[in-house]
Amino acid sequence: MTTLELLQHAKRAKSAMALASPDVKNSALAAMAGALEEHTQAILAANALDLEAAKGAVSDVMLDRLALNPERIKGMAGGVREVAALPDPVGLVLRREVRPNGLVIEKTAVPMGVVAIIYESRPNVTSDAAALALKAGSACVLRCGKEAHRSAAAIVTALRRGLAAAGLPQDALWLVEDTTRQSANELMTASGLVDLLIPRGGAGLIRACVDNATVPVIETGTGICHVYVDQDADLDMALSIMENAKCSRPSVCNAAEVCLVHEDVAGAFLPRLKELLVDARAVQGLPPVELRLDEKAAAIIPGTPAGPDDFDTEFLDYILAVKVVGGVDAAAAHIAAHSTGHSEAIVTASEEAARRFTTLVDSAAVYWNASTRFTDGGVFGLGCEMGISTQRLHARGPMGLAELCAYKYIVKGTGQVR
Repeated sequence: MTTLELLQHAKRAKSAMALASPDVKNSALAAMAGALEEHTQAILAANALDLEAAKGAVSDVMLDRLALNPERIKGMAGGVREVAALPDPVGLVLRREVRPNGLVIEKTAVPMGVVAIIYESRPNVTSDAAALALKAGSACVLRCGKEAHRSAAAIVTALRRGLAAAGLPQDALWLVEDTTRQSANELMTASGLVDLLIPRGGAGLIRACVDNATVPVIETGTGICHVYVDQDADLDMALSIMENAKCSRPSVCNAAEVCLVHEDVAGAFLPRLKELLVDARAVQGLPPVELRLDEKAAAIIPGTPAGPDDFDTEFLDYILAVKVVGGVDAAAAHIAAHSTGHSEAIVTASEEAARRFTTLVDSAAVYWNASTRFTDGGVFGLGCEMGISTQRLHARGPMGLAELCAYKYIVKGTGQVR
């Protein structure tokens, strides 16, 4: 089926989704979660083919993003069940006004309609996105990269069976068959068929959607995330946060790519950072982090001299750019010049420094004494997430159910005329 044909099917199914009661949607989500678990072997077999085809073509950390195992599939099913357990956003009255003439005006949350998601090589996005869109009363059209297409197809097959088991139309959930650039362009320009387009992936994909889409699009995801170690930081805490932010899963968008260090503590902190992220990891047989250092940092510890693009790169790997700065204002200025607006952190015992940093830094999530790795819909209590919005309009930060709804004004009268 062509991309435009399946979009037409999805458009016809969106009325049934908008009318579905919370109980029916939750029953569908429960059935979808069960179907994921029941079809684990089929999903793993498809994923094995994707992994074999991707070997040698992508990095090891990207292979990790692509890989599924029984535990990850169980986690995907758990994410769907968490969405089912959340309050239904559709029909929620966001504001109510009773006018002097008796009109009752209710600003009411309503489904988007048809939500299209373009994403790359993370199969778990398939179930996360479908669960959120369907719970929010919308039809969902998924378009993944070729590296994950077999895996996504097996996941969608299971999810559609769950939909049917609850009496909802399978046409409310589709995976685009075409993985060429043509299908992405068709989604970007499907005015009248796509009500909201959400890209999840690298900077190139997101920029292509923002620049070329004629349908509404939300800019998401690219994460050049910073951790600033202030002069009043607890250095043990800073090391723990930095290790987690960089090494716990470097291939994700909330991993730290840049460490900024106050010049007054750089001499004490940077040797310990190198010992932790480079030397100790090598001894343990773990991938050491390559430190790309500005001139001041390079005068303190050995590493790779930072190139002109290193502070503007989402590495998604065991690479960390390091810069010595003069204080909170200098750190905030650097972030303003180089950040993608995703997640930034300050480590400090000073409430005044933290207040100044969180005020000056204009990103979707700003942390005080915590790792950037927490920027996640599940961690924020949203269930799973549709993506991390880095723009300011409509949605910002992790996008959950509320961010997948539009609103309209429902006005109740008793015969009033103007």
